[in-house]
Amino acid sequence: MTPIRDVVRDSVPGRDEHVSVRPAVLGDSQALIELYAQLAEDRGAARPTRGDDAVSLLASILCQENRCLLVAMMGSTVAGTADMLIVDNLTYGGRPWVIVENVVVDQKHRRHGVGRALFGEVFRRAREAHCCKVQLLSLKHRKDAHEFYRSLGFKSLVEGFRLYLD
Repeated sequence: MTPIRDVVRDSVPGRDEHVSVRPAVLGDSQALIELYAQLAEDRGAARPTRGDDAVSLLASILCQENRCLLVAMMGSTVAGTADMLIVDNLTYGGRPWVIVENVVVDQKHRRHGVGRALFGEVFRRAREAHCCKVQLLSLKHRKDAHEFYRSLGFKSLVEGFRLYLD
């Protein structure tokens, strides 16, 4: 499998605001925590860990092979994130697939090309790794997000299931 490279990409041509995408670094931990708090909404169990635990977990995540936690930057501000994992696969002729999780764009930066830039980089990396598909899950009430995913070419083809463990 092709390893995930750490390359900065400018992924939104033609936008007024400059959005770049890069792999997360330890210094992004506080910004990521703030984004994940927005993603969690009022779901207490989904709230991010904080402090030294967050930095330690982020360090572990950044070392995982075939995983890339991306951040979208608007200037020096972390404006969004997406976590992608390339998974080896015995089906589809042995081509791997990608799962994308924890996608969030800061409320102040929505509709400015941040999500499109993040997914541009996800798709680029998936193609580079010869993946057969990119998939994600989204909570049913997030209708705006679903419209955005459809605008990127995603189709709602399957019924998703999830079991939260205590």
